[in-house]
Amino acid sequence: MAGRQNKNNRRKASPKTSWIGLLVVVALLVGALAGLEFVKKGSPPPAPVEPINSPVKPSQTLISTAVRPVQNRLSSASLQPVAPVAPPKISKGRPGKVAIIIDDMGTNIQEVQSLMGIGIPLTFSIIPGLPKALDVAGRAKEHGYQVMIHLPMEPEGYPKRRLEKNGLLLAQSDEETRQLLAAILQSVPGAVGANNHMGSRFTANKGKMQLVLSVLKEKELFFVDSMTTPKSVGFQVAQQLGVKTAVRQVFLDNVQDQAAIRKQLQQLATVARKRGSAIGICHPHPATIKALQKYLPELEQSGITFVAAGDLVR
Repeated sequence: MAGRQNKNNRRKASPKTSWIGLLVVVALLVGALAGLEFVKKGSPPPAPVEPINSPVKPSQTLISTAVRPVQNRLSSASLQPVAPVAPPKISKGRPGKVAIIIDDMGTNIQEVQSLMGIGIPLTFSIIPGLPKALDVAGRAKEHGYQVMIHLPMEPEGYPKRRLEKNGLLLAQSDEETRQLLAAILQSVPGAVGANNHMGSRFTANKGKMQLVLSVLKEKELFFVDSMTTPKSVGFQVAQQLGVKTAVRQVFLDNVQDQAAIRKQLQQLATVARKRGSAIGICHPHPATIKALQKYLPELEQSGITFVAAGDLVR
């Protein structure tokens, strides 16, 4: 009898025990969820990972990614990505055409090779009789560059100031001048124009310039007055005779310094923008070649159009 009662008692207690167990499980789940929420709210957000190639502020030390510790890159929460800074743009100006004549060419091939390597339509003016005059003229024309004759003419101070043996002199008769000029023009085949080499005294003489420019007209050559003297009548006489002509505006390399040459190039560009076109003259000095290599592409990007000298004669 007693055994049966104990059995009945266990059966009655079983549901109660089940409910208690269930409540305990629910309480544990609620506690776990509350704990997780507390942890979620109280914990700081994970540190952002700095991209390896992200730009660095100027005030921060630049460290090569090849030797910079990886853990330092990944834990740099204080470094915020900075937007890349674009390189400064070259200021654009009004468009203008510029022709640059390289005087005194004909000494060697290396000069013309270096200048053609710039990839801008320069004009090469060759002194007749120089050792490589024919080679330089041929190489330039082969690559599409314009060739001129750099006519040696008597300067102020002659004969103390040296001049090439084939120079045109005031003391020569008209016939001597014609014969010498004809030989000079034949010595540079393919030339399309001429400008004066020195000539501060010769170009100021109207009679002699009429003679020279008449021959150039017969040969259908244009003339650029280098303006080695403000007294020159070359441009004026050429217009009177109907010879296509132009005047030099800026000498670029009287000072053999790249910074000085750059200023002259900027002046040439300013003149071109105001007038529509301008002609500059320089020489194949090492400093000049380096300056042209460095700054002519810069001027081209700023809106200057480079052309051959023959494109600017009228």
